[in-house]
Amino acid sequence: MFMKNYRDIITVEPGKCGGKPCIRGMRITVYDILEYLASGMTKEQILGDFPYLTEEDIRACLQYAADREHQQMAVYA
Repeated sequence: MFMKNYRDIITVEPGKCGGKPCIRGMRITVYDILEYLASGMTKEQILGDFPYLTEEDIRACLQYAADREHQQMAVYA
């Protein structure tokens, strides 16, 4: 399934959530979603708890995290 660039979904605003990356300008951070997934929540459970989120939002968080990891690896290479 094609997904638009995560940069179209993940936003960073200095005055919101301490400048942490958020989903579509809302006050839910990428870290929040990653933490929920890491704790064992399924995407269905997350979407049930946060009906204003989409599957694409969750994939954008994962893509963002993968890109950050890739950038970190490039620094150490």
